[in-house]
Amino acid sequence: MTDYKHHHWEISAKRSWFDLKLKDTWEYRDLLWLLVRRDFVSLYKQTLLGPLWYIIQPLFTTIIYTLIFGKIAHISTNGLPAPLFYMAGITMWNFFTDCFYKTSGVFRDNAGIFGKVYFPRFVVPLSNIISNLIRFFIQFILFIGFIGYYVLHGVQVHANTYILLFPILVIIIAILGLGTGMIISALTAKYRDLSFLVSFGVQLLMYAATVIYPLSSAPAEYRWIIMANPVTAVIETFRYAFLGSGSFSWYLLVYSFTISAILLFAGMIIFAKFEKNFIDTV
Repeated sequence: MTDYKHHHWEISAKRSWFDLKLKDTWEYRDLLWLLVRRDFVSLYKQTLLGPLWYIIQPLFTTIIYTLIFGKIAHISTNGLPAPLFYMAGITMWNFFTDCFYKTSGVFRDNAGIFGKVYFPRFVVPLSNIISNLIRFFIQFILFIGFIGYYVLHGVQVHANTYILLFPILVIIIAILGLGTGMIISALTAKYRDLSFLVSFGVQLLMYAATVIYPLSSAPAEYRWIIMANPVTAVIETFRYAFLGSGSFSWYLLVYSFTISAILLFAGMIIFAKFEKNFIDTV
């Protein structure tokens, strides 16, 4: 008689909203690293400069921001050299947008694979986050190089013990980009025209964060909107920790982490719910 008690897979018609298949994701960790390697190798495979674009993109963005917002608009940088100020904001903001954009297109970009073979779908957005972490740390090294350059030229940079919060800042941005990206991925897979609105909305969201200006220079009547943006607390803390300029608030940082965690949880539930019948939609 066949013993059916020992089995590896269970196929069921119904699935709980809170069944996120995290155990399955761990079992497919080899696939996770293969996807990370694929993203890193294929992105710049047929380019002349390859991974150097990781450095060129933030460098040129910093130059443009310095010319437009620093030299022409004369926006305050809290006494810091404009390139150093903007590089700090760009480094964290780019990490968020990279995580968000890559995750928000998961169903649309991987419809062919999802429709042919089973594996935990959460592996794909998670691999996007890890791939973007590699890019982020390359840009972070560039930012440290900026600090070293200005210190050698006599600029006072007051780094402090809040640097120890750096891993937490990275985690907040990662889970914020992952959570919001998974929510949008389900929506844009069903309503394609939302992708245009999302791109426009993210560009506007940058102006509601302290990427190009310090929180202290924001108009008082609009400051609450800027503070409500979870990215604001991360950028302000990042600048305060590494440059000693800007503002720091435990309240805002805890708020940012809480909102990011809620969005991540909501995103995982929506993502898990939509993946069951996405093939009929995409």
